[in-house]
Amino acid sequence: MQIQVQHNPAETQLNSLGVSKWPTWQKEVSIFDWVFHEEEQAYILEGECVVTPIGGTPVSFGKGDFVIFPAGLKVKWEVKQPLHKHYRLDGNALTQAWKRLKAALKLA
Repeated sequence: MQIQVQHNPAETQLNSLGVSKWPTWQKEVSIFDWVFHEEEQAYILEGECVVTPIGGTPVSFGKGDFVIFPAGLKVKWEVKQPLHKHYRLDGNALTQAWKRLKAALKLA
């Protein structure tokens, strides 16, 4: 499982994915643990971050980067400058809720 970072993707690529219509998320400067229950694609509008997979190598990204986080990845986030991103999660609301419920109940 590897985090993929594409620096300054082409505007045509972002448009074809509909990135501008994706929801946004913001986070202040902080350090926290996170689990990606499904694949997440993100386009970084503002900020600078280092995400370190548990037992892996730190990955840095920031404004203008397109990032893909694989499903099942456990990481530690370090938000160095306030983060603002567009994001899209794999699946629909029902499958996303089911994955989170299974994880919370430790069913799989």
